[in-house]
Amino acid sequence: MKIQFILSLFASLVCIQLNSQTTGIKGKVIDLATNEFVIGAAVILDEGSMQTLTNATGQYFFENVPTGAHSITIEYIGFEKYTTSFGVNEGENPILLHSLKPGVFELDAVQVTAEPEIASEVISAVDIKLRTIHSSQDVLQLVPGLFIAQHAGGGKAEQIFLRGFDIDHGTDIAITTDGMPVNMVSHAHGQGYADLHYLIPETVDLVHFGKGPYHTHYGNLATAGYVGFQSRNRLEESTIALELGQFNTFRGLGMINLLNQNSEVKTQNAYIAGEYLSTDGYFESPQNFKRLSLFGKYNASLGKNHFLTGSLSTFSSSWDASGQIPLRAVESGEIGFFGAIDDTEGGLTSRSNANLQLNSTINNHSFLKNQVFYNRYDFELYSNFTFFLEDSINGDQIKQKESRNLFGYNGSYNRNDMLGGIGLQTEIGLQYRQDMSNDNELSHTANKTLIIERLAFGDIREANAGVYVNETFRFSENVSINAGLRFDHFQFSYKDQLTDNVFKTVNDQIISPKLNTYVKISDAVQVFGNIGYGFHSNDSRVVLAQQATETLPRALGIDIGTFWKPAPRLILNATLWHLDLDQEFVYVGDAAVVEPSGRTRRMGIEFSGRWQILEWLYADADFNYTKAIALDEANGENFIPLAPRFSSIGGLTVQTKNKWSGSIRYRYLGDRPANEDNSVVAEGYTVVDALLSYRINKFEFGINIDNIFDVRWREAQFDTESRLQNEVEPVSEIHFTAGTPFNLRARFAYHF
Repeated sequence: MKIQFILSLFASLVCIQLNSQTTGIKGKVIDLATNEFVIGAAVILDEGSMQTLTNATGQYFFENVPTGAHSITIEYIGFEKYTTSFGVNEGENPILLHSLKPGVFELDAVQVTAEPEIASEVISAVDIKLRTIHSSQDVLQLVPGLFIAQHAGGGKAEQIFLRGFDIDHGTDIAITTDGMPVNMVSHAHGQGYADLHYLIPETVDLVHFGKGPYHTHYGNLATAGYVGFQSRNRLEESTIALELGQFNTFRGLGMINLLNQNSEVKTQNAYIAGEYLSTDGYFESPQNFKRLSLFGKYNASLGKNHFLTGSLSTFSSSWDASGQIPLRAVESGEIGFFGAIDDTEGGLTSRSNANLQLNSTINNHSFLKNQVFYNRYDFELYSNFTFFLEDSINGDQIKQKESRNLFGYNGSYNRNDMLGGIGLQTEIGLQYRQDMSNDNELSHTANKTLIIERLAFGDIREANAGVYVNETFRFSENVSINAGLRFDHFQFSYKDQLTDNVFKTVNDQIISPKLNTYVKISDAVQVFGNIGYGFHSNDSRVVLAQQATETLPRALGIDIGTFWKPAPRLILNATLWHLDLDQEFVYVGDAAVVEPSGRTRRMGIEFSGRWQILEWLYADADFNYTKAIALDEANGENFIPLAPRFSSIGGLTVQTKNKWSGSIRYRYLGDRPANEDNSVVAEGYTVVDALLSYRINKFEFGINIDNIFDVRWREAQFDTESRLQNEVEPVSEIHFTAGTPFNLRARFAYHF
C-alpha cells in the first residue's frame, strides 16, 4: 500500500464530524505555580453527578449540563483540593479556568473512576513524586515490574526485563521521550536498541507506561508494553549540583531557567540543562567512562488556542569495558569476581535531537497535535563474548558500527462529543518514521584497530507509516469502553556493500485491533479487561539478505485486572495477563544471524501497592510472576532462556515538612532458566539501596548508597559457549557481568 493512500485515508478520517450537542461546559486546569497543564486531575461535577479526568492539554468536558447552579471539585496528587461554584443559563456554554495550588502530597486525592489507564497513570504520578532519580537507570525503573541489567561498561544500552521477556535492549518494548522514538530499528547491535543515556533524569516530569499490546498510539515493538517520558516544560528553580563517589566518580549537573520567573503573565518558558558524568567503575580494569549531555527547551502560548514546544539536545559517551566473564575462570581463581578475560572492549556513541510540537485548540470540543522530530545518531561498540572460540590467535573481538539519520512526524486529531447520551472521545492519528542507517557494520577485529574480516556491511533504509483510530465510549459514569484500530505499513530496504551493492526492497503491512473495557464497581473499585493485537518487526538485513518468512509477527494479549482503593491512603492494582507471540525471533547482531524460536506463550500475575502509612512515610511494592514457554518444543525443553519468573521491587520513602527526605529500596530477581531445558540456571539476587537528603533554604545535601549490604551478585547472565586461550575444548556455561558492590556517593546542590 502506498504512502499516498495512508495520507488520503487520514485526511478523510479527520473530516468525519459527529453531530455533537452544543450544551455543556468546558474547563482547563493549570498549576498555579508554573502555569502548566495539569493532566489526569479528577474533576467532579456536583459532588459526583458527573466525573472525568483532564486530558493531555489539561482540559475537561461535561455535556448536557442542566441550567442552574453547579459546583466543580478538582483533586490531584500533590495539590490542594479545589472547589468552585458557577451557574449555567439556558443556551450558554461556560468555559472555566481553574488554578490548583501545590500542596501536601496525599493519596487521599486519588479518585477511582471508569477512566481508561487510571491504574498506570496514578501509580506513575505517585512514583515520580516520591522517588529521587539521579541516573538514566533510575528513570527506566519507574515502570512497575521493569528490571534492567548493564553488561558493557555503563555506556551500552541496558538489558531490559518485563513481563517474562528478556527484551534484550528493546525488542519488545517501545520507548519514547517527548514523543520521539528511542528504539533504533535494524540497529548494528540488535533490533529495537533503546539507549536512554542522553536523557538527563532531573528533566523528567511525567512517565506514561502501559503493559501489553493494547494502545493504538504505539505500534512497532509495543508487545510487552511501552514507556513514554515527558520532560518538564518549566523549571520551578535553577539548580547546580555536584556528586562525588567511590571509584573516581564525578557528576556535575546544571539546570538554568532562562526567563523571568516573577513575570505575572507566564506565557513562555525556557531553560537549559547539562550533565557531565565520569567514573572508573568498580571493575579491576578502569572503565574510563565519560558522558556529556546537553538539553534545551522552550515553550510558549501563541494566543489562547496554540501551545508551541521546541527542544534541542545532544549527547556523547565513551567507555572501556571488561565484558562478560566465564564462571569457571572466577571459580578457578584465574580472575577475580570483578576481573576480565578481554579488557579491550568498549565503545563510543552520540545522539542529537531536534523536536517541535504544536498543540492547537480548534473549538470547545476538539484539539489538534502536530509534531516533527529529527535525530542524528552514531554508534561504535567492541565486544568479545567467546574469547578464542573462533580465532585462537587474534581472539574473537567484534566491532559493530553505524551512522544514522532518523526523522518523523506524529499528528493526532482529538474530539469530544455526545451521541444519544453516550460520551465519545475520538482520536485519529498519523505517524511516520524514516530510518537511514549508513555503513551498518559487523567486523571481526583485534585490539579495536585491526579489521580482520568484515562479516556484514551495508546501508539500511526503513520506513514505517501508521494510522490509527481510537474511540472511547463513556456509557455512564461507571462504564467506559475503548476501541482502537491501527494500520502500519513498512518498507524495508538494504544495500549489501559486500555483494552486489544495490538496494533491494520489501513492503509489508499489518492491522492491529484493540478493545479495552473499564467498569467502576464502587467509589473504591474499578475492574478492567483488555484484549488486543500488537507486533514487532524483523530486522531489514534479515528481511532482505536472509529472506525472512516472518516480517511482522503478531502478538495477542489479554489482561484482566482491578484498581482498588480499600482505604483513603492505600491503592492496589492487580492484573492477570496472557500474551502469545507468533514468532519470537531476535536479530543477533553479535553473529549477523537471525534466531527464530517459534511461537511462545507467557502468562502471569502482577500486583502493585502504594500506601501512605503516615503523613511523612510511604511504602510501595510490586510483585510479578510469569510462566514463559515455547509452544513448538517438547515438554521439558520448552523453557525460554533468561525469561524472568518472579521479581519484586519496593521500598519505604520518607518526606518530611522540614525538608528531610530519604528512602530504602530493594529489588529482587529470582532464579531463571538460562537455556531451553533449564539445565543451566541464571542465579537470582536481592540488592538493597538507600539515599538520604536534607535541604535548608537554597542548599541541599545528600548521600546515595548502592548495595548497602555489599552482596555479590551477577547483574547480566548468559549461557555462552567460549574457549579460553589455554583451553583445548570450548565450554558452555554461565557468563556474567558483576553487579555493583557497596558504592557511596555524596551530593551537594544549590537552588536559586
